[in-house]
Amino acid sequence: MIFQDTSLPGVVQITPRVFADERGFFMETWQSRLFSANGIEAEFVQDNFSRSSKGTLRGLHYQIKQTQGKLVRVVRGEVFDVAVDLRRSSPNFGKWVGATLSAHNKHQLWVPPGFGHGFLVLSEIAEFEYKCTHYYAPEFDRSIRWDDPDIGIKWPLHAGERPVLSAKDAAAPLFRDAETYS
Repeated sequence: MIFQDTSLPGVVQITPRVFADERGFFMETWQSRLFSANGIEAEFVQDNFSRSSKGTLRGLHYQIKQTQGKLVRVVRGEVFDVAVDLRRSSPNFGKWVGATLSAHNKHQLWVPPGFGHGFLVLSEIAEFEYKCTHYYAPEFDRSIRWDDPDIGIKWPLHAGERPVLSAKDAAAPLFRDAETYS
């Protein structure tokens, strides 16, 4: 696997080795020793799977307590995936990084605890898997507006195009009003 740092320290893009032949392919998506050797110490406790249609935007989500690190990947389709640093003590507080993840490129993104996460579906359908380092805790679930002007994420939307949002995401607070990490 290739572990490539992004512009946000701690967020890592992972490209697995793919072994392909006429039957299809095989790839390893997680190996504790290899990830640990590359600075990612994670014990996963929950796997999640979502299926979304084109134009769906999920996020920006995080848990204020029982913080979750997430190893994310696309198994069908393509998304623009985003991580936002929500740690007030970080020199990168409020900064974001984005990456295109697809079934074709097989890239994964490690989003460590302390970051918000979201993605926009670029293909007709996207199936998205992620491993989490903590259980989902609805009482600690938080979100920030996807289009917050202080964060300034450059989502790959055409001029005037609006994403499909859940009611929760449409009502999410602005970054300046959101609960963040110390």
